[in-house]
Amino acid sequence: WTKLQPHLGVGGGYTWVDKIGAGTLNGSFGLSYWINENWGLVAQSTYKHSFEDYLQKHFEHSVSVAFNFGGKDTDGDGIYDKNDACPEVAGLAEFNGCPDSDGDGIEDSKDTCPNQAGLAEFNGCPDSDGDGVPDNTDNCPNTPGLKSLAGCPDADGDGIADGNDNCPNEAGPAANNGCPWPDSDGDGVLDKDDKCPNEAGTVANNGCPEINPTVEVMDTLNEYARTILFDTGKASFKKETDPVLKAMTAIFKEYPQASFIIEGHTDSVGTEKSNQILSERRANAVKDYLVANGISDDRLSAIGYGEARPIDDNKTRAGRTNNRRVEVKLN
Repeated sequence: WTKLQPHLGVGGGYTWVDKIGAGTLNGSFGLSYWINENWGLVAQSTYKHSFEDYLQKHFEHSVSVAFNFGGKDTDGDGIYDKNDACPEVAGLAEFNGCPDSDGDGIEDSKDTCPNQAGLAEFNGCPDSDGDGVPDNTDNCPNTPGLKSLAGCPDADGDGIADGNDNCPNEAGPAANNGCPWPDSDGDGVLDKDDKCPNEAGTVANNGCPEINPTVEVMDTLNEYARTILFDTGKASFKKETDPVLKAMTAIFKEYPQASFIIEGHTDSVGTEKSNQILSERRANAVKDYLVANGISDDRLSAIGYGEARPIDDNKTRAGRTNNRRVEVKLN
């Protein structure tokens, strides 16, 4: 729209001058000045050429006020440009002439996804899987997921999206790509922390087997050893001793790197020489039982002390019973 507009015109007409009329050929030139889109001033000169000699050829000059009905509608959307917020793009009246390309009720200028019908809560973007994460920010737009994982699912709840989880149905740490750390030897120490991952050990020894038993274990071992019963004057075991020997064997097997000394002791009944021999035979009998039941011979030594190391008074029956014993020591 320009304020100053020139114009030319050619046409025919019929002119009366002092009651004399004749047909004329008209040529006109004018200039319009528009105050606004509707109101303006028009100055015009018209030359009128008469076809009859009795009517003189002449100019006619005029100044007038002009009024435009309606207005300009550049984009043809039925909304005049002066009222159209988007005058060069066809749009809708409810959006002041601006378009809503996807028809979702959100005008394109305010629509983050103008070519995909969506929801107002997501600024016009769709949420195809209904997980509360709009498709434009959803890394898994067709599978319901979590906002914290950009719309992707986490089946095992370990905080790692299934697509990045090597074990999507088994919870595990991110450091192991979503898989649980293995414990190959089942000793309660995870392989990543286990210095002996293929050999069961203890937590205290970083997953490796304890080389030597603790004081408490040795006390238990000797509690068993002191209850070993032999036939009187012999190195053969009484029947009721079998469970004791089995329990001792199990403890020895828990410490495959440790070496032990089996000691035999007697009371003072009989000669010193016979008691020495008897203690050695009984110590070796225990050793032989352990070897026969899977304990390496290299780990065991047997020694007899006879009556030389009593732990109680040999003058009493109870004292002598206590002195007839087997003890286990670490080598």
